[in-house]
Amino acid sequence: MNKNFLKGALALSLAAAIWGGMYVVSKIILGYIQPWLLLEMRFIISLFVLGFITWWKGLWKIQRQDVFKMAMIGLVGYTGSIGMQFVGTDLSSAAMGSLITAASPALISIFAFYILKERLHINKITALILATIGVLCVIGFPSTNNQTESMYLGNIILFGAAITWAIYTVLSKVQTQKYSSLTVTTWSNLFGVIFTIPIVIWEQEVTPTDLPEDVWIWLGVLYLGIISTAVAFYFWNKGFEYLDASTGSLFFFLQPVVGSLLGFLLLDESLGITFLLGACLIGIGVYLSSKEKKILLSKNKGVSNK
Repeated sequence: MNKNFLKGALALSLAAAIWGGMYVVSKIILGYIQPWLLLEMRFIISLFVLGFITWWKGLWKIQRQDVFKMAMIGLVGYTGSIGMQFVGTDLSSAAMGSLITAASPALISIFAFYILKERLHINKITALILATIGVLCVIGFPSTNNQTESMYLGNIILFGAAITWAIYTVLSKVQTQKYSSLTVTTWSNLFGVIFTIPIVIWEQEVTPTDLPEDVWIWLGVLYLGIISTAVAFYFWNKGFEYLDASTGSLFFFLQPVVGSLLGFLLLDESLGITFLLGACLIGIGVYLSSKEKKILLSKNKGVSNK
């Protein structure tokens, strides 16, 4: 494996691992704070952290014609995808949320093919199929026997979250070819804050939140803002500086694996043979993707030497 692949793989793995552990914290805090208000808190805390670092490094400037593009990334990825993930999971279930949002890597590959003109080689397609089967083994198929209308609506919203996350990833990939991942993450975070404000105002008018006094709840909010948003989004965008979108998307599958492992270690949840099988399939998928990268580099080197 070349150094760029390893750098990208490490960054994306860290992002997926952080998000895998995020659900336990979110589930607790959502019992005290309304979803859109919690989301805005995450974005504001994250913006303070990223904004300071970006200003300190002198990376905050972008060209005027790119402001609209950053705004679209913030709208689609922050307010759109993460917001729909919160709302959809609340209406449906965490298991169904994991299952539906697992479609993101396949959607990323499709959008990368049309927008970035990335080629889908046989190894990449095989890796995607194996990893998809693997994640289905890990999270299983939720029961649909007693679904209500709200659950169906939640599932539709969750699929919207998967689509918008794929679009966000590809659009961010385009901008990281021009700016640093820190710059892209900070500006998209800023617009995420701006676009979420009117929704929070509406939510608080309908269902006002009595802010909790428990210090542990606020420590959880800080965790969501700093680690799960600022750090994880930065690593996600950083990884795509080194890897193409369809290859990097495979690391999204590590999220349910890490989540399941943490559930086993912290919540005494059981891990069956299907978890081990799924984890192995995901690992094979990532390996095939890295192998394809190595083959393509060797071919390019051979052509350049002729």
